[in-house]
Amino acid sequence: MAAVSFDYRNLIEVEGGLEEQEIEGIRPRLQEVARELAEQAPGFMRLPRATEYREAAAALAEEVRSSGATDFVHVGIGGSALGPMALHRALNHPFYNTLAEERPGPRLHFAENTDPVTLGGILDLVEPESTWVNVVTKSGSTAETMANFLVVRGALEEALGRFGYQKRTVVTTDPEKGFLKQIADREDLKLLEIPQDVGGRFSVLSPVGLLPAAVAGLDLTELLAGAAECVEEVSEGGAEHPAVTGAALHYLMDTQRGRNVRVMMPYADALERLAAWFVQLWAESLGKEGKGSTPHAAVGTTDQHSQVQLYMEGPQDKVIELVEVESGPDLQIPAAYEDLEGVGYLGGHSLRGLLNVECDATRRALTEAGRPNATVRVGTLNERNLGYLLQALEVQTAVAGALYGVDPYDQPGVEAGKRITYSRMGRPGY
Repeated sequence: MAAVSFDYRNLIEVEGGLEEQEIEGIRPRLQEVARELAEQAPGFMRLPRATEYREAAAALAEEVRSSGATDFVHVGIGGSALGPMALHRALNHPFYNTLAEERPGPRLHFAENTDPVTLGGILDLVEPESTWVNVVTKSGSTAETMANFLVVRGALEEALGRFGYQKRTVVTTDPEKGFLKQIADREDLKLLEIPQDVGGRFSVLSPVGLLPAAVAGLDLTELLAGAAECVEEVSEGGAEHPAVTGAALHYLMDTQRGRNVRVMMPYADALERLAAWFVQLWAESLGKEGKGSTPHAAVGTTDQHSQVQLYMEGPQDKVIELVEVESGPDLQIPAAYEDLEGVGYLGGHSLRGLLNVECDATRRALTEAGRPNATVRVGTLNERNLGYLLQALEVQTAVAGALYGVDPYDQPGVEAGKRITYSRMGRPGY
C-alpha cells in the first residue's frame, strides 16, 4: 500500500485561510467533476492498468540491457522528457551514470533542449558502438526533438552503419500516424506506442516513461501498482479524495484569495525534477483564457537560503506546498567542535533528521506569518509511492481544469511559437 498523504490544514486554519462555507459552496461542483472523471476515465486514468504498455516497455528494455549497451540516449522535450527525468532522478542513484559495476543498466542521457553544447557533450561521452537511442514525440514533427534525433542518428550511423543504427533505434510515438511513424515504417525501427488519448504531459506512466525506467532497472509493476491504487481510491472516494479536494482548495486560493502562485518545494534533491515535471503539468494544462495559477519549483533546504524570504515577507500571492520524505537513507553527523556552541550541537543528529526538522520549521514559520501552505508526505522514495504521487498530481490537475472551465488536455498557446519556428526554419507550408 502506498504511503502518501496530503495535509491541507494550513490552507484553512492559517490567518487569511479559506473558510468552511467557501469549501462547502464548491463541493457540489467538485462531486460532479469527480464523478465525471471516474466515469469518463480519460487516457491517463487507464494507464496504470494497461499491462500491454508495461509488458512492451519491459521486453524492449530487456533487449537493450542484454545487448551489452553502455549508453541509452532519450531524445524528447516537455512531457516527453520531464516525466522520464523525474522517475530517473527520484529513484536511481544521484550519480547513476558515474557508477561502475553497481549501476543496474546502461548510462542514461536525456537530450532535451536544442543546445549544441549539451548534445555535443552527450556525444562526447557515449560509446557509439554500444549506444541505443529512443526518440519520443507523439506527432513526429516536434522540431527540437527531431533536430536532436537527426544529430544523434548521424553519429550512430557513422559508427554502426545504416543497419547497425536501425537495430539500436527506438521510436516512441503515435502508432498510426505522424512523421516518426513514417520513419519507423521506412527503416523498420522498433516502435513503442503512445496512446492516442494521452497527451505528453500526462504520459509519464506510458511507454514514454516506462522504457527508460525499465532500462535503468526500476520496477514497473510497483510503479504502476501505486498509480492504480490512486485511481481506485479516486473512483471510490470521489470529492473526498485528497487529490480532488486539493484541486478545489488551490482553485479557491487563486480565485477567492488572489494567491495565483503555487510553489512546490520538495525537501529532497531527488524530487527536484518531479517539481519541474509538475510545473509543466499545471502550467500547460490550466494556463488558458486568462485563467490558472502560476506554478513554481523550489527545493528545500537549498531555497530556504534563496527564496523563503520572499515567501515569508513578499507579496501575499503564493501558496507553498512542501513535499516531505519521511524516511530513507541517512548519514549520522559526528560529534566535533563541542566547545563551539554554533557547531557542536549538531553532533549526534542525522542529516535526514535535520532535513525534516528544517521542513517542519519552514511550515511553522509560514503558518505563523499567515502564509497558507500545504504538505505532501511520502513515507519513503520507492516505485509504489512515486507512482501514487504522480497519478494523484495528474488527477488534481485534471479536476482543477474542470473547475476553471478550461480543457486541461490541450495547449493552444504553444502552437503559435511552433508555427513561427517552422516558418523561419523553412518547413514547407509555413
